[in-house]
Amino acid sequence: MKKHLMVLVLIFTTLTQAQNTLSGTVSDMKNQPIKGVSVYLPEVHKGIATDENGKYILANLPNGEIKISFAFLGFSTQNKTINSLEKQTTLDVILEETPFEMDEVIVSTAFNKIQSQNVMKVEHESIKNLQRKGMITLMEGLATIPGVSQVSTGTSIGKPVIRGLSGNRVLVYSQGVRVENQQFGDEHGLGLNDSGVESVEVIKGPASLLYGSDALGGVLYFNPEKFADANTFKANFSQKYFTNTLGSNSSFGVKNSTENWKFIARGTYNMHSDYKIPTANRVTNTRYNETDFKTGISYGNAKFSTVLRYNFNKLDLGIPETGIAEQTTTKKTDNPKQGVFNHLLSLNTVLFFKSSKLDLDMGYITNNRSEFVDSNVASLHMKLNTFNYDAKYYLPTFGKLETILGIQGMHQVNTNFGNEYLIPDAVTNDFGFFGTTNYEWKSNVIQAGLRFDNRKINAEAHGISGEENAFEAIDKSYDSFNMSLGYKTNLATDFTLRFNLASGFRAPNLAELTSNGVHEGTNRYEIGNANLKTEQNIQTDLNLEYKTDHLEFFANAFYNHINNYIYSSPSGTVLANNDVYNYVQNNARLYGGEIGLHFHPHPLDWLHYETSFETVTGVKQNGDFLPLIPANNWNNTIRAEFKISKFLEDGFATLNVSSTFNQNKVSGFETDSKGYTLLNMGFGGKVKLGKTAFEVNLNANNLLDKKYIAHLSRLKTDGIPNIGRNIVFGLNFNI
Repeated sequence: MKKHLMVLVLIFTTLTQAQNTLSGTVSDMKNQPIKGVSVYLPEVHKGIATDENGKYILANLPNGEIKISFAFLGFSTQNKTINSLEKQTTLDVILEETPFEMDEVIVSTAFNKIQSQNVMKVEHESIKNLQRKGMITLMEGLATIPGVSQVSTGTSIGKPVIRGLSGNRVLVYSQGVRVENQQFGDEHGLGLNDSGVESVEVIKGPASLLYGSDALGGVLYFNPEKFADANTFKANFSQKYFTNTLGSNSSFGVKNSTENWKFIARGTYNMHSDYKIPTANRVTNTRYNETDFKTGISYGNAKFSTVLRYNFNKLDLGIPETGIAEQTTTKKTDNPKQGVFNHLLSLNTVLFFKSSKLDLDMGYITNNRSEFVDSNVASLHMKLNTFNYDAKYYLPTFGKLETILGIQGMHQVNTNFGNEYLIPDAVTNDFGFFGTTNYEWKSNVIQAGLRFDNRKINAEAHGISGEENAFEAIDKSYDSFNMSLGYKTNLATDFTLRFNLASGFRAPNLAELTSNGVHEGTNRYEIGNANLKTEQNIQTDLNLEYKTDHLEFFANAFYNHINNYIYSSPSGTVLANNDVYNYVQNNARLYGGEIGLHFHPHPLDWLHYETSFETVTGVKQNGDFLPLIPANNWNNTIRAEFKISKFLEDGFATLNVSSTFNQNKVSGFETDSKGYTLLNMGFGGKVKLGKTAFEVNLNANNLLDKKYIAHLSRLKTDGIPNIGRNIVFGLNFNI
């Protein structure tokens, strides 16, 4: 028996301690070594920085094919693929200088290429860059990305809008799993904090091929903070202060890595008073408090890599219903208010075979939402528990042909505990399978895929028929076939063309199918429709890019046709002292795009000028305009980069002018919105005091204290302006 045990131990030790290593040197075009280059293997969540001689070495790597990214600010990112690692593999890399941002590996698309190799145009933005803009919330920062806007309720709640589509037409992913917490109303936000998040990727257009239902309009894909480099320990503290809301954001994180094991943890506390408008008054009960905790652990060897992450987010949100009333700077919320508890547990495992791999994602999300009207007892209390899974098998590469087969599923249960019901108790089950392939030759890439999905919704009956908050039992099943086709080519050395054609779908949600009562957040009596059909769309995208050492230009155009578009329409009647809105359907189309320029003049290497313009129009088949379509926006930024001796490194100063135009293409129950221009400034860099480096950031947003009302503000109907001047000071340093 002992002999058998010893044999098993030896076998396990051999498997877990296989010593596949990758080493090499990273240098520039002049054959000079580059220190500090990030060498990262995204599939195993392992990375290291090159030493002063430009050398790196990574051990305990998997067998088979593996991708490596080499990235350093000021140089073009290189993404290398090794078909078969050996016990000792050498890979030397030469990086080419570029004045533009690093070309990042795109995780949200199927084949994880860097953007210059990707068939689909995906917006990638680091959270660090968004934070440098001094925004209060994560969603406020995302709304600065061309093609992205937000439906806001004060400063605390924001819902993403991508090219005119919002709600659960935009799918949100965090830690590799879909987040289900914002589909039941305009006042239900993301429930995500930007601390502990590395970057965000925005897919603007149907992404049902990879993500199924609810990816009709696009995807927000949040990449979590990376683990520390191998055999290193890091501790970090950051603090931000906001003058307008008298707000504070404190965050502390630690991370430690060995060759095989990795650990990370970060805690954040965020609190704000009522925001101040340019008249110096505060909007009553827009205050909020947030507690966020993220942690993760990872293990990897030559056979597999696995990452377990957990995120807890607690929100205490005041709901502004009295407008400008009691003037106070307290941070304690009053009724009406929301209490939200989010738990997100995710597990990602990659199994490596000789010439293929299997990528498995599982997630469990609990969304516990309470709404308090006039007491400490929740009148509305819902728990939404969601389990989802995603398995993708990467077939062996056949020449230039890459193929992925996958299955996806979701089991979701909504349960009510309060006296009021917004939606009934219900169970939703999803299942889908797909295949996609990528073929590359010379400067051309073609990518195609097919998918089938089924969604089943079973809702329980509740209440007495004919009365408010009464629901009929429903048993619905929705099927959908979807496809995607993309093509990329280089028209010239510096000129890239992308064309994509894709379909998407969205099954009607519970609110649209079953609503029967007053929705306090919208001040409407909403009536659902159990006979609603699946929304189905097809979108064409055209992207042109021109990029040289000193000039970067892009132009995106899209046309989106949606069959059976679902929306709420006023009936002209009144129930329970509220206007009645019915959920109805109509075909619709949206069209528009984004255009932008980044100019980096020579020899003024420290100067950058960026400009972008975005537009979208949404029209129903009957000729009426769609609701919640963002106004056109023209954004201009001048950025200077500098260094002051040894005192200030990576210094920057920005001047931003954001012009939003009049919006008069509105639906029947919206009003026109006037345009406005905001002036924003920023300054920061890395300050060295002895051996400690401090990253400082100073922003002045809405510097001229402009009085304005955003078209997509939920406080617009009450004539309440958006936030006035806000000075933000941020400090970040490693301990």
